[in-house]
Amino acid sequence: MTPARGDHAARRLEVSEAVWRVLSSRGFGGLTLRAVAAEMGASTGLLTHYFPNKRALVAYALDELDRRSLDRPRRNAPADGTPLPPEGLPRLRAALLDILPLDDAATAGNRIWVGSWDASLADPDLAAAHAVRYARAREMLAEHAAAAQRLGELPGRPAPGELAAGAQAFVLGLVVQALLAPSAYPPERQTELLDAYLAGLAATPADRGTS
Repeated sequence: MTPARGDHAARRLEVSEAVWRVLSSRGFGGLTLRAVAAEMGASTGLLTHYFPNKRALVAYALDELDRRSLDRPRRNAPADGTPLPPEGLPRLRAALLDILPLDDAATAGNRIWVGSWDASLADPDLAAAHAVRYARAREMLAEHAAAAQRLGELPGRPAPGELAAGAQAFVLGLVVQALLAPSAYPPERQTELLDAYLAGLAATPADRGTS
């Protein structure tokens, strides 16, 4: 049953679920007030009580996607009782694997994220919000990189923040390639490429054949 108009919490949850269904089925390009209202079986007038314009709807959709991304199970923080990956390089690897489109849910989420880049590039406020999200992710990766350096699994240079920035750039590039050419980048290929990248980070100058 559709919640009563006065039941704000229930109505907002209904809006949230409708936004997610539109994003999942149509991507960011199909996210409009009319589409969300139709998904709810409501009028656009009702929806404008929550979102006065499409920009407000897009900002909310990004926050909702971020929340769902943070809430989903993580390889470096399992929710099923399985042990955490060891601290250091294994945990860094797990965090990077979490970004890649290795299953249907991760593929759908990444399609939405990549689709949101266009809207964010056209809006300074949305771009700033995205920058904060990616900075937060780099901070987490830097913590894992610092632990790996402390344990001797990675060389002491470059600094953890630089390692995190490079690793994030690598996996985001791999995300785009996997979305555009899924047959060329199936999950096992993505994992192989990530492992090769991490092996390169872990190699000493002697391993690389340099002095």
